[in-house]
Amino acid sequence: MNWFTNLLSSSIGKKVLMALTGLFLILFLVIHLIGNWQLLKHDGGRAFNIYAEFMSMNALIQVISKGNFFFIILHACVGLWLTVKNRAARGAVGYVKHGSASPWTSRNMGILGFIILVFLVVHIKDFYANMHYTDMTKVTYDEASYRDIYTTVAFWFSKAWYVGLYVFCMAGLGFHLWHGFSSAFQTLGVNHIKYNGAIRFVGRAFAIIIPALFAYIPLYMFYVSQQQ
Repeated sequence: MNWFTNLLSSSIGKKVLMALTGLFLILFLVIHLIGNWQLLKHDGGRAFNIYAEFMSMNALIQVISKGNFFFIILHACVGLWLTVKNRAARGAVGYVKHGSASPWTSRNMGILGFIILVFLVVHIKDFYANMHYTDMTKVTYDEASYRDIYTTVAFWFSKAWYVGLYVFCMAGLGFHLWHGFSSAFQTLGVNHIKYNGAIRFVGRAFAIIIPALFAYIPLYMFYVSQQQ
């Protein structure tokens, strides 16, 4: 096990760890987006409340959920360590000399990651914590009781400042993914002239489409709330 410990304690090991946790979180984004789109059904929140209750009561999903929180924290901590180390290594002179040669997203992954982390703290406080640790109003569908998380979501997404914050953070997520998606594959050695272009195309499409679809949800719900 010494080789494994040495690997994780090295810069290369930490980059591999960043890549693996990043790819896991990319998969989570797709699953989370599919669930969140239940919010757009014109059923008074029925589909989303049933979905949210299932996700919170299923033991396997809860294990995955806790693991996801762990990977988010691990990804953030390792990313912070690498950012500080890289900035210290290249120094101010090196940054000025070589900084313009690398993409803006590559040079600012730490800042983009911090924006996402702030968003996650707010998001968890207003939705996850509210659902699990408060006495939430219940609704009944087919004689079964469900927590009415939809009403909480609709409340926050009726506020312009909150929707603006959400959209801004999704933009930060998009820029983060713009570099991080293809970088993860490169770190893991999936780097060949035959498929680099395809990975880059998929990564950039993912970085645009997924955050845009996430941002669409609060924008649409805000629009609907203003029409009522």
